[in-house]
Order: sequence, then structure tokens, then C-alpha cells
Amino acid sequence: MSGAAARGPTTLQRNLVALGTIVRREISRILRIWAQTLVPPAITMTLYFLIFGGLIGARIGEMGGVSYMAFIVPGLVMMSVIQNSYGNISSSFFGAKFGRHVEELLVSPMPAWVVLSGYVAGAVARGLAVGAIVLCIAMLFTTVRIPHPLVTFTTVLLGATIFALAGFVNAVYAKKFDDVAIVPIFILTPLTYLGGVFYSVQLLPGWAEAATHANPIFYMVNAFRYGLLGQSDVPLWTAYTLMLLFVAALAALGLWLLKRGVGLRS
Repeated sequence: MSGAAARGPTTLQRNLVALGTIVRREISRILRIWAQTLVPPAITMTLYFLIFGGLIGARIGEMGGVSYMAFIVPGLVMMSVIQNSYGNISSSFFGAKFGRHVEELLVSPMPAWVVLSGYVAGAVARGLAVGAIVLCIAMLFTTVRIPHPLVTFTTVLLGATIFALAGFVNAVYAKKFDDVAIVPIFILTPLTYLGGVFYSVQLLPGWAEAATHANPIFYMVNAFRYGLLGQSDVPLWTAYTLMLLFVAALAALGLWLLKRGVGLRS
């Protein structure tokens, strides 16, 4: 037996195995209850396309030089990614808290970054899966071209990561299931609808346009719109800077909460 084999797996190898285990469990959970995780967003977004894009959009005509149906595609895809990334991790991690099996992760030699990365990766996977489904549905209603594929992918990946991390923070502080639902209902949904999903910010009066620029979702939607349509109401570098700052800040907060055991240790 060689010396390397005798020493066994390294710390990094053990951490990667643990990370893969958490990710597989999260993805298995998503696929096991696919009728709850993947089908409802597809039905909801189909209705959005039919009502807003088909019925109302036919009367609106063009917006930003493209048909209204094509204009709302990036916003609806990003909205589905945001909602599902957030909802997946907030419900999954709070369920682990409620079932008390999160304590097994805390007492294990697993570092905090492995736990956080595993749950976030699972939430991002659901967000990307739902986003891909909604994009395929959009192709039934309008022609979808992707002139900037790198911008499209990185924007949706960063957006999913941001709201997965935000959902993790919500789950950590939540003390009951109602606490998990408060943020999506009273904060996430209004920010999403007022983030330029259904309209261009150029149509707004000055005060409303300034208020919209304070909405972080507005930058994500517009960066994704640039990836699909080649147009945006904000500079691309501004959107990327903001998204990267949110990822760094929320990841640091999530790691700190895990290491301190805030809301996790009774």
C-alpha cells in the first residue's frame, strides 16, 4: 500500500464528498416532488405569456423597438429564477431546522462553506431548471434569440445565487413557517413586479424612475434582457458590479450565521 493510500483522503476530498452529498440530496428532493417544484412555475408563466403577452401585448404593440411579447420574456424568466431559487432554499433549510437534522450538520467536521454551498447549489439548480423551462415555453409564443449567451448565462447564475443566499438568511432567522412566507409576499414580489419586468423604466416619471434604480432586481432583469435582446436601461458593468457585491455580502453573512449558529442552536 502506498503512502498516499495509507494516509486516506485529504480534507479537501472529504469536503468535496460532503458537498456533493448535500447537492445530490437537494436535487433529489426537487425531482422527487417535481409536481410542486417544476410544474407550477411553468403553468404560471404560461398564463403570464397568454394574458400579458398575447392579449394585452397585442394592444400595446412594441416596447423598446421589439414586440411586447419579446420584451417581457427576459423579465418573466428572471422572475421565475428568482422566486424558485429563493423559495427552494428557504423551505429546504427551514425544514432541516424544523426537523432538527440541521444539528447533525453543525456537529459534523463539515466546514460552514460546504453546508452553505451545498444548499445554495441545490437552490440555483432549481432556479436554472425552472428558468430553462420558462424559456422553452416562451419559444412557443415568440422567437427567442440569444445574441449574448455569456451575459445571459452569467446573469441568470448570479441572480439565482443572490436570491438563494437571501433565502438561506431568511431560513436561518425564521422561527415558524409563516416567517418563511413573509419575505416573498411583502418584499420579493413587489420588488419583482416593480423591477422592469413588464415595462421600460423610460416610461416612468422622474421620481418613479429614480425609485426603480434603487431596486436591485431592476439591474438583474435589464442585464438578462441585454443577453436576450441586446438592449438594457442600465449599463452592463453597473449591473454586474451590483450583483457581485450582493453575492459577496450575502455569502459572508450566511457563513457568519452558520459559524455563530444564529437561529440554529437551541
